[in-house]
Formats: sequence, structure tokens, C-alpha cells
Amino acid sequence: ALAHGETRIRDSLESEDTQVMLEALRALGVTCTDEGRQTLRVRGAGGAFPVRKAELFLGNAGTAFRPLTAVLALCAGEYRLSGVARMHERPIGGLVDALRQLGADIEYLEQEGYPPLAIHSAAIRAGGKVSVRGDVSSQFVTGMLIALPLTGARTILSVEGNLVSKPYVEITLNTLRRFGVEIERHGWTTFTVPAGARYASPGEIYVEGDASSASYFLAAGAISGLAGGGPVRVEGVGRASIQGDIRFAETLERMGASIAMGDNWIEASAGPEAVSRGRLKAIDADLNHIPDAAMTAAVTALFAQGTSTLRNIGSWRVKETDR
Repeated sequence: ALAHGETRIRDSLESEDTQVMLEALRALGVTCTDEGRQTLRVRGAGGAFPVRKAELFLGNAGTAFRPLTAVLALCAGEYRLSGVARMHERPIGGLVDALRQLGADIEYLEQEGYPPLAIHSAAIRAGGKVSVRGDVSSQFVTGMLIALPLTGARTILSVEGNLVSKPYVEITLNTLRRFGVEIERHGWTTFTVPAGARYASPGEIYVEGDASSASYFLAAGAISGLAGGGPVRVEGVGRASIQGDIRFAETLERMGASIAMGDNWIEASAGPEAVSRGRLKAIDADLNHIPDAAMTAAVTALFAQGTSTLRNIGSWRVKETDR
């Protein structure tokens, strides 16, 4: 939507999150055409959105609310963003604080640090350094990385605290690269947005199958294999995936599953030791890098011998529900 040119998006997910984002983009003056067969055609605005006054309802879609907040703060318009009651309980203060460092004028309409928001036209300071919290939601970092190229100036984004869900930020960087914006990552603490960055459509882009959702079926393959079932093969994600959640397969292997993988598929079954035992193995694991798939690991642990401990997953508290 921010790019120069028209993009055809293949294999888009039909979901509430996708729908509220499309409705918001249309309200902001972007032509989004549903061509059927999970294909969307988006005519880019070539920069800031043309509509400079809008009220947007974004449901419970953090992946719409956080990036749109960042982008709209730099669009020199008047916007109101709201969602369902749960969205108004999900923190956004870390992102707002970062945007205010650039001169953004953002008002909390109810509780300090939480949606709904009013975004007012403001003079944005382009370039220099800005910091953002990374220990609450990786979407704060993603929102800033998507928005900062609109300034056209070289900007250094530093992350405060331990960045959660690092693979999701890697997806953001990978996607921006496909749209012509190369952001330098220095460890997980600093990102450099180059001067003169400009989004350009790649023409066509395919959306991978969701690796978080794939974790359910892979776990089913490992569990059913204990009783002679499986294997289960999931297509649409594999070793060529840009999603960090495919590393759930490594967690299953640690628990005694047998995993096979191709470029676009993953297959899971119970390993021979697990079959002979009739149980998987308990694990003690830091799953900060795969917080969504960590929930699948929790359920899988019910079929393991011993007590499993899943660590560093505090971000569960502030997702769509208090998970």
C-alpha cells in the first residue's frame, strides 16, 4: 500500500485481521481489489496515504493496529484508531513513545498507554536516532521499521530491553527487502534505515502458509505416532521459509519426534525411542523466539514423560488474549 506501483498478492489469508486491514487501507484511499482465489491487487500510494482524515476500526488485529499507528503518525493527517475491548487492553505506549521522539502528536482517548488513539497532524523530525521498547511486543519494532522509510532520511532505530519474537522482526526485514528497502541490522539492538529509502512493488508476492498454524498438525503427527499413526505432512512451509516458527520442528525433535523437511513441506512422526516408550520426552526450553508455537509445545508436553518447563514467554500476557 505504501509502494510505488501495483502489487498482486497471492495466497492471502482470509481472516478477520486481513479484512480489517483491507478495510482500513481502502478508507485511507488505497485501491485494494479482491480477484478471488485468495489473490489481492493493491495499487500503491507511492508514499503517505492520500486520505488525511479517517476513523478506523481495527478489531483485535495487532498486526494492523501497531504498523498503521506508526505509518499514520507520519502522514500529516487526523486519524482515530479503535478496536474491540480486548484491543483497548493491549499496550501500545512503547510505540507511541518512540513516535513522539520524532515529533508525532498522538493522544490517548481513554487509558494512558493503550488504544483507542487520536493521531494529529504534526511536524515530523526526519533522521537521527530514535529508540523503541522491544520487550513488550515485536510489533512496536515492526511498526517503526515500516514507517521510518517514509521520512526519506537516514535513521538509527535502537531497541530498549530484550527484543521478544525476533524471528517476526526478521520477517519484516525480509519483506521490506522484497519491496526495495534494505535495512541494516546490527545484532538485535540497532537497525539503520538508509537515506532515500523508497518502497517499490515487486509486482507479485506469495504469502507463505502460516508456520504457527502448521505447528498444530506437526504436533499431531508426533503424538499420533506414539500409537502407530502418522506421519503428518504440512505443505506451504519448509526449509526455505522466512518464518521463525518453523523452528517448532526443532522443539519436536528434542521431544523425540522424527522430522523430515523439504523446501515447501515439513513432515512429523514419533521417533523410534518415543514409540517404544509410548511417550515423548519432557523438555526445559527457552521459547522466546517462537511464542505462538510455544503454546503448541505446552499441549504436546502433556504427552511427554516428566515435567516440561517453557521459559521466557511473558509476551503471552499481551497478545489477542492473556494466553
